[in-house]
Amino acid sequence: MNFYEEVLKRKDDLLRDLETLLRIESVKDLERQTKKRPMGEKIGEALETMLSITEFAGFQPTNIEGMVGYAEYSPAKAEDYIGILCHLDVVPATGDWSTPPFEPTIRDGKLYARGAIDDKGPTIAAYYGLKIVKELGLPLKHNIRIIFGTDEESGMSCMKKYAEVEKMPLAGFAPDADFPIIHAEKGQINVKLGLQKISTNDRQDLSLLSFVAGEKGNMVPDVAEAIIGGQNDTLVPQFLKYCKEKGVEYSYSLEGNQTMLKIVGTSAHGMEPHKGVNAALILASFLQPFSFEGSSNDYIQFISKTLYNQFKGEGLGIDFADDITGPLTVNAGIFRFVKDDIAEIHLNIRCPVETNYDATIENLTKTVESYSFKVTSLTTKEPHHVPKDSPMIKALQEVYQTETGEEPTLLTTGGATYARFIKNGVAFGAVFPGKPMTAHQKNEYIEIDDLLKATAIYAHAIYRLGNL
Repeated sequence: MNFYEEVLKRKDDLLRDLETLLRIESVKDLERQTKKRPMGEKIGEALETMLSITEFAGFQPTNIEGMVGYAEYSPAKAEDYIGILCHLDVVPATGDWSTPPFEPTIRDGKLYARGAIDDKGPTIAAYYGLKIVKELGLPLKHNIRIIFGTDEESGMSCMKKYAEVEKMPLAGFAPDADFPIIHAEKGQINVKLGLQKISTNDRQDLSLLSFVAGEKGNMVPDVAEAIIGGQNDTLVPQFLKYCKEKGVEYSYSLEGNQTMLKIVGTSAHGMEPHKGVNAALILASFLQPFSFEGSSNDYIQFISKTLYNQFKGEGLGIDFADDITGPLTVNAGIFRFVKDDIAEIHLNIRCPVETNYDATIENLTKTVESYSFKVTSLTTKEPHHVPKDSPMIKALQEVYQTETGEEPTLLTTGGATYARFIKNGVAFGAVFPGKPMTAHQKNEYIEIDDLLKATAIYAHAIYRLGNL
């Protein structure tokens, strides 16, 4: 069976369906949630659109309270099924895009749009893989179910709901990471820190009135702004010199007795904070030598001394690594400081498979308390690991090698995918080796040729897993 030839026959339809999905700004918006669309109007629209696409092709779609949906192909009428776990929500489209992020544009063989690679492109590829198996009438021993989540980027409440009301898959994959196969995922500790001292009577020449950066804990903040009150003739000249030395974009403005400083960095996924340019950390590092009033000074000193250029948790006393998934990483994703009101920092910590969570949390708490911070909220996610000799992994390796001719090396990741909801689940594509991962970045894209190749791989994989 030449699955790639079957994909090419459906190329135009595939791209049409993908572009339809990409036009929907499916960012989580609880301010506009309804009972029918609990994640917000646009995410609800994306889910309903995807289910309509599957129904038009002859599948029987199911919508579970607007939280998650699925389409099942069940020629085997078996009790168990193979699951393909996808998501339709996207992160905000921050930064200056070359073309509007929700108006899909093809340039030089690449399809640009928010969600192109994370995860609407791979979702459509997996769906068309299943569609090909169905249309060809290939025999299966297991049913196949493609599942569409709506809250992967901020809590995965959709899959938690699914697990409450549905039997979980026997095995499966999430097309939401890298090829060849990711068989282990780091766990997470998500922490909100609050400064214990909010006001002070200290008198200094400068006062930090506000410091704001970031919207999502799992994204590297690409813009940071600080408003400084007071007079200091060297502040702006030093800022200009500093930004030029760092090679970052910047701006500033003066209004009365206040100075606004802005730095533009580069966003990246929170699992790889070192690949971005964290604007907040750079701005705090610039401000660190200046003297501010007490609580604001504590805020800046903590950032610059424990987080700046310390992506492995060294400054927090929580650095650790294992042989399976490598080093622990820390992304400082959200900063909110308003004088006499709020002083918070959100950390997204990715933990290796063998991390001692209790010791890590204990060390983190001790460190932040020494800087007058406290942990105000904390959630954890356990790591996920499928042994290398799993029959499912062996089958996927054979599929990948057959379709690409490349070595099916096993990988690990700091990312958290839906695969962790399946005991025998792995992340499987859709970024090919050597290709940049543009998820969560401006000008996100997927290469058309890679999209088609991934679709062929998924069709073959569905056929193989459906007959294990």
